[in-house]
Amino acid sequence: MSREGHRRLVAHGLKIAGLVVFAVAVSWGIWETASALKEGPQGSPGAAVAAPVQNIEMVTDGVLDKAWLGHTLALPRKATLMDLDLGQLQGRLLASGQVSSASVVRIFPATLRVRISERAPVARILAQAGGSEPRALLVARDGAVYEGAGYDLPLLDSLPWLDGVKLARRDGRIAPIDGMDSVAELLARARMEAEPLYRTWHVVSLARLASDGEIEVRTRDGMTVTFGTQEDYFRQIARLDLILDTAQARGGEPVRAVDLSLDERQVPVTLGSASETPAPSAVSGKFDIPNQREL
Repeated sequence: MSREGHRRLVAHGLKIAGLVVFAVAVSWGIWETASALKEGPQGSPGAAVAAPVQNIEMVTDGVLDKAWLGHTLALPRKATLMDLDLGQLQGRLLASGQVSSASVVRIFPATLRVRISERAPVARILAQAGGSEPRALLVARDGAVYEGAGYDLPLLDSLPWLDGVKLARRDGRIAPIDGMDSVAELLARARMEAEPLYRTWHVVSLARLASDGEIEVRTRDGMTVTFGTQEDYFRQIARLDLILDTAQARGGEPVRAVDLSLDERQVPVTLGSASETPAPSAVSGKFDIPNQREL
C-alpha cells in the first residue's frame, strides 16, 4: 500500500473512532440527566415529587398567622405537594370570610407558598340562628360577615354595632349586607375627621338606608344622629360638630337628636336629657351560621 493510501486509511479509522466516542458521550449525558430527574435535587429517588411538605410560606396583608393557616389548611401528615388539591385548599382559606383572595402555589421539592389578602372589619353585629345564643360577628366594607381571628380586643371594642339589618343565607353562607360601602365611608370619615366624636358612636342603624337613604347613629350617651347618604359626609360631620360645640358653649340642655339628612339650612335639633342607648338587638334571620373552625 502506498504511503498516501496508508494515510487515508488511518484518517478514516480516527474519524470512526471519534464518532463512537461522541455517541458514547451523548448516551452517558442522557442517562445522567434521566437519573437526575428521577432522583430529584436531594439525591433520593423521586425526591422532587414524593417528599412530604416540609415548609409552608405565608404572605398576608392582615393579622392572620401561621398557626391559623396550618389549622385551616389541615394538611394530611406526610402529604406531598402532588398529593394536595390546590383548589380545595384555596376554598378552605376563603371559607373563613376573613380572607378575600388567596393563592396557593407548589414550590418543589417540599414548600407550599400561600398568599392571602384579608378583609378589615368596620363594624360588629349580633347574629342569632334559631334558638341559639346571639353571636358577635364582624362586618367588612364590602358587607361580608365573618367571625374573625387574630384581631386585638381594643380594636374590636372600638367598632360600632350594626342594627336594623336582616341577614340572609346565600350559597351556604351569610350573604353580604347591602349598602355597607356607604356605611363604611361614613365611619371612615368620622374616624378620620372627628375621632373623639366617632369614639362615642355605639350603634349604627341601617333600618332606613334602603328606603330613605338614611343612616342613624346612636351614641353611648343616648344621642341620635341621622345622616343622609346623598350629601357629602364631611359636611354633615362638620355641621354636627358645630352644633354640639354651640350647645355646649350655651350651657343649656344637651342635644338629644340631630337630623342632618335634610337641607343644610334646615337641621332639626332636639334638646333634652338623652335616654341611655339600648344595646343593639340580635339580628334573627332564617339562616344557619356557617360552621367555622375554632381558632
